Amino acid sequence: MTTTITAASQAAIYVGTYAKYNNGSIEGKWLNPADYADRDDFYAACAELHADESDPEFMFQDFECIPEGMVSESHVDAELWDWLDMDDDDKELLSVYRDHVDSDGTLEQARDAYQGRARTAEDAVEEIFGECYTIPRELESYIDWSRVVRDWECDGFTFARHDGEVIVFRAV
Repeated sequence: MTTTITAASQAAIYVGTYAKYNNGSIEGKWLNPADYADRDDFYAACAELHADESDPEFMFQDFECIPEGMVSESHVDAELWDWLDMDDDDKELLSVYRDHVDSDGTLEQARDAYQGRARTAEDAVEEIFGECYTIPRELESYIDWSRVVRDWECDGFTFARHDGEVIVFRAV
């Protein structure tokens, strides 16, 4: 699932149980993790939702607007509440990093790997290259930026397409 960054109030997790699922039902409800102080409060709400079972084994059947790796079928990571408290720029950076580079990555890792953003991958490498080297004007037209992109991808760079632009991460 690719994360689209929106307000934390739109983050949602569909909570069912394995017992209901195994009996042919997907009965459950969408819960917004931002409505709960932490994972313990969220799990308490899940237990209340499925109070008809003596010992419900929660099944997180779907999620929206949450980065990869923070929700699995049987687990919600406590760091989700840290992510919910981040400003929008940090949420976006971490979400794109987890969706395209490392699903267990941290904000610090995403910041370390971040190289910039541009309209296209070719524009991004041209800008990054230009920050590191002086290219004589008479040679600029000889550089095939699409080949540079391909070479950089082989060297561990990731060109993540997100909201109409490319965000560049380097391997750290």
